[in-house]
Amino acid sequence: MKLKAGYVVPHPPLIIPQIGKGEELKIGKTIEAYDSIAKEIAMINPDTIIVVSTHAKSYYDYINIFPGKKAFGSFRNYGADIRFEVNYDNDFINALCALMEERNFPAGKDGCKDDVLDHGTMIPLYFIQKYLKDIKIVRISISGHSLETHYLFGQMLYQAVEATDKSFVFVASGDLSHKLLKDGPYGVSNEGVDFDKRFLEILESTQLEKLKNFDEGFLKKAAECGLRSFVVMSGAFDKYNLDVETLSYEATFGVGYAVARIKPLSKKQNTRENNNEEDSFVKLARETIEFYLNTNKELELNDIPDNMKDKAGVFVSLKKFGQLRGCIGTVFPTTTSIANEIVQNAISAAFNDPRFMPLKAHELKYLEINVDVLDKPVKVNSLDELDPLIYGVIVEFNNKSGLLLPNLEGVETVKEQIDIALKKARIAPDANYIIKKFKVTRHK
Repeated sequence: MKLKAGYVVPHPPLIIPQIGKGEELKIGKTIEAYDSIAKEIAMINPDTIIVVSTHAKSYYDYINIFPGKKAFGSFRNYGADIRFEVNYDNDFINALCALMEERNFPAGKDGCKDDVLDHGTMIPLYFIQKYLKDIKIVRISISGHSLETHYLFGQMLYQAVEATDKSFVFVASGDLSHKLLKDGPYGVSNEGVDFDKRFLEILESTQLEKLKNFDEGFLKKAAECGLRSFVVMSGAFDKYNLDVETLSYEATFGVGYAVARIKPLSKKQNTRENNNEEDSFVKLARETIEFYLNTNKELELNDIPDNMKDKAGVFVSLKKFGQLRGCIGTVFPTTTSIANEIVQNAISAAFNDPRFMPLKAHELKYLEINVDVLDKPVKVNSLDELDPLIYGVIVEFNNKSGLLLPNLEGVETVKEQIDIALKKARIAPDANYIIKKFKVTRHK
């Protein structure tokens, strides 16, 4: 195993005695845990430490991998004369960026080339360099991309690690919720308290892939800091059975500080890479798109499975790196079977969605495909009959109509669902529109 260990760490500047001036003693368990993992890292003595920091220069649509030979920093802005100079592992950075370019992934070293270290990187370095002086690092930012995209980035980071002859330790720097105490600097929210609780439960379960399942709307209300950093690390350890131990958790100042250790035990036997079985509905959509890419022709179906012989409306949704890449569907059947409906709408979603350029061949392997088979819509007499997790909605007025599928990320209320459907249809909110609801069977 070239990826020797991973660590969840917080980054409050006041944890440094020269900055905290005694306040740091109130988070003594965090300091003790930090010191413990710093000694562990020194014992591992890795060739390179990968640091993902939520305070490194970041972009909405790009994960920045900082280039160069050296980086410098200090806590002078915090009133402490503590300075840092660290070497970058430029060979690995170049190899990692080459992999990102090859995969057409939105990450690399084309962003900020700032060689000034951020405090999210310096705080773990402060503890590590007490025991391990001569280290090389790779410094990576987060982005505005989805949690799923950051998880995929972590998986690709693992691939780059495996392609080298070096050993690595992963440090994911970030605090948890900032809204944990009524008299704290950011106040308190139920979502903040719930986030920290659920985060620690996921660590305890060792199923770190669940970290990417948090709803973005919930996260905003929770005012968390470090999740994307932690998700990247969870993706990097995706292929392993893990031993995860939370060494400390404190919320003394109304911000959650967790220190945890992740150690890989053995390779998983049934990773997605080794067990690439897709739902038959999704498989048909993927085969349709691939056939069209190769032949510019629609896939002909000679033998339709029994579970696809009925007629129904179908939506085919495509995502790439967690972002929508195409979605086309039919509310009512327009062909002789669900199978033919999938073929028709898969081609439309991939190549004829006016919001996107036609799909290219190199993108196919990155596509996440969902196929939604719709039940017949029924008219709604009261909003009490709706539930955005269970029912999709159709709004109709004159010759205009708008549809929204159920159980969509960020859509939590009936009002949000109706408002989005109205905007899609360009129907005024005060129009005398009618509402229909429908259920879907989602295949993914």
